Amino acid sequence: MIKLLASDMDGTLLNGDHVIGPANIKAIKEAQAHGVEVLIATGRSYVEALEPLKNAGIKCPIIAVNGAELRDENGKQLLVRGIDKDKARHAAQQLEKLDIYFEVYTDTGTYTNNKEQGIKLLIDIFLTTNPDTPMPHVEAEAHNRYDDGHIEVVQGYENIFQDSTHTVFKFLAFSSNPDSLEQAKEILLKTEGLAISSSGKENLEITSVHAQKGLALETYCEMKSISMKNVMAIGDNYNDLSMMKMAGYSVAMGNAPQDIKDQCAHLTATNREDGVAKSIQQLIMVPSS
Repeated sequence: MIKLLASDMDGTLLNGDHVIGPANIKAIKEAQAHGVEVLIATGRSYVEALEPLKNAGIKCPIIAVNGAELRDENGKQLLVRGIDKDKARHAAQQLEKLDIYFEVYTDTGTYTNNKEQGIKLLIDIFLTTNPDTPMPHVEAEAHNRYDDGHIEVVQGYENIFQDSTHTVFKFLAFSSNPDSLEQAKEILLKTEGLAISSSGKENLEITSVHAQKGLALETYCEMKSISMKNVMAIGDNYNDLSMMKMAGYSVAMGNAPQDIKDQCAHLTATNREDGVAKSIQQLIMVPSS
């Protein structure tokens, strides 16, 4: 019996317009009404994750920045797992040597030291994966990511690493060069205390080895006395694997890479086809025989 649903956001709960569609809203609220706890597990910061949930009228706990932060449905912080500052500095140096653009997620906000480069990279990456999308729409999406106020521009990151009041949650690195990303991944995997994942083939997500969606989900379930065998975890990418491997019911989105699908017990429709709603109807609202 499923007692908790843990869902990723981008590429999973959010549709092609980056919002939670009506079918997913209805299904989530039905699940909550039937006593199933719903939890969001995302690579986004808490502030970024909260906005689409508020717009959808959904209130629930949130695992943010891939497990570096856990908050309850009222926003109370339950867990913080940051990157050691020396290891953060080392990771930044390696990315810079490879000329890879990256942003730093902290407990005081998300920072970039080159907004223009970030926008250009996002446009290039989006057009590569979505070549039929009109350029004005792509440019607007890229600019909105920065202009909505979620990402602050700084001269450099060293002040963040030196400031003891900052907790570094995550590095999000982008590149249109897969070889550079693979090289960075190989180097950083050798650094004790770091976890490397991704939410797409054009990025790397670097966190503390203790900050992973699966570990944060396990901690939350322990707080609520919920067995992991009664958890349904649904996602579409590599940063979701840690929770999908631990859950009793693992669900891959239809838009997930094949190797993600191969590691999950269940498959649903794509995020553009209300895959979350369909999985809720199939696995939660319909009793198993």
